Amino acid sequence: MKYKKKIYHSIGKRKTSIALAYIINNNKNKNNKIIINNKKINNYFNNNMIFKKKIYYPLELTDNLKKFNFFIKVKGGGLNSQSEAISLAISRILIKINKKFKKILKKKKLLTRDSRIVERKKFGKKKARKKFQFSKR
Repeated sequence: MKYKKKIYHSIGKRKTSIALAYIINNNKNKNNKIIINNKKINNYFNNNMIFKKKIYYPLELTDNLKKFNFFIKVKGGGLNSQSEAISLAISRILIKINKKFKKILKKKKLLTRDSRIVERKKFGKKKARKKFQFSKR
């Protein structure tokens, strides 16, 4: 399937991570580049397959592994939440490209933003809910 030559962008969030992804279709050469914060994906995630698999998963489902180049800016959080934010951003871009992908991605819950964040610490307590040790005597 041929796509229009256009640049798409989208935002994905998870915990405190924010990922801004740009996508460019790549019809000439059949290798996709994923560049995260001006580094290749292998250098950014230190060849950790778990994080890379999360990023590639929406592309595998829609058969778009070698069709696009990605340029991603991500900040905040750890590597796990960053990879999930990138996955959400990529999923949202794929829907902008082709509306038929929405059914596939929604079934695998890749379009849902996971809004769980860390609960704040309360005063008079050690953490959010943990109390200081009580000494009876």
